[in-house]
Amino acid sequence: GFIPKDSAFARFQKMVDFLDNADRFHGAWPHWLDGTTGKVKPFSKNDDGGDLVETAFLVQGLLSVAEYYKDGSEEEQALAAQIQRMWEEVEWDWYTQGEDVLYWHWSPNVGWEMNFPVGGYNEALVMYVLAAASPTHPISKEVYEKGWAVDGQIAKDTTMYGLRTVLNHYEHNDDAPVGPLFWAHYSYLGLNPKGLTDQFGDYWKLNVNHAKIQYEYAVENPKGFKGYGPELWGMTSSYSMKGYAGHRPGNDLGVISPTAALSSMPYTPKESKAFLEHLYSDLDSLVGTYGPYDAFSLEEDWYLPRYLAIDQGPIPVMIENYRSGLLWDLFMNNEDVLNGLRKLGFSSPYLKTEED
Repeated sequence: GFIPKDSAFARFQKMVDFLDNADRFHGAWPHWLDGTTGKVKPFSKNDDGGDLVETAFLVQGLLSVAEYYKDGSEEEQALAAQIQRMWEEVEWDWYTQGEDVLYWHWSPNVGWEMNFPVGGYNEALVMYVLAAASPTHPISKEVYEKGWAVDGQIAKDTTMYGLRTVLNHYEHNDDAPVGPLFWAHYSYLGLNPKGLTDQFGDYWKLNVNHAKIQYEYAVENPKGFKGYGPELWGMTSSYSMKGYAGHRPGNDLGVISPTAALSSMPYTPKESKAFLEHLYSDLDSLVGTYGPYDAFSLEEDWYLPRYLAIDQGPIPVMIENYRSGLLWDLFMNNEDVLNGLRKLGFSSPYLKTEED
């Protein structure tokens, strides 16, 4: 009810056409694109080619759109088919370099210079699920188990505030063993963690505990930062007084990023709503036309009246997942995705048994 359906469809068609004609590298999009030309815009010196993690987040969204339109009008079905073709063009298996792990970047200019094998728990679970799910360029289960799960090391969990981390966020950081909260968001915008388990862990418990640990940290407030407490909590990667930074209990600059608590709404509804109410009632100078500004510090009396799309985007998606489960249901009903989850040995309420 926010915008007319035909207006939404026109926007999606414009986005998909743009992405269809944009630079791609063995099917993967770059981290940044020039919004006018669709040409790659280097993210850093050697990061001027395919970015498989950002591609996975993008595909997660595209498949949700395709699922929404697949049984619609002729025009809508054509959009769904266009997305299916683009998704099938991503060469996930090529990004293994023939090894049992997925590599994050490849550049036509410097090749594999970035040399970033993605393994051990972080934000990239959906990349491995989609890579296994690909009907055209799939990875094997071994790549998931040996690369992502680091031969089972990923399951070495610990506790903080009496809560299990479920998976191993930081092997050598026992004083603050949880990552920034975007780890609980990006892969789960479409991938529904409710009832999602595999040999390594329970993904609902993983994310609930991740959010609760960060909440308890703010309540304890060991560094005594101004404002921290039951109504002001949540750290993730965002702007800061020192530029872009990854905020978490082990790297706490006194900066709160609204996306952290707000995008955790499905996991911690009571605590997230308390943050939301406090922000809009008592700190409304930190809210602008498009919602909360990216980050602020009451301790340093600092805020930046700017937005980061990758922080802003998960807020409405996860609030809607809390409210109705819409995006979760769309993504999790995609046949390719379900095949990928089966292949990797996941259990989920969406995976119907033969008896069903």
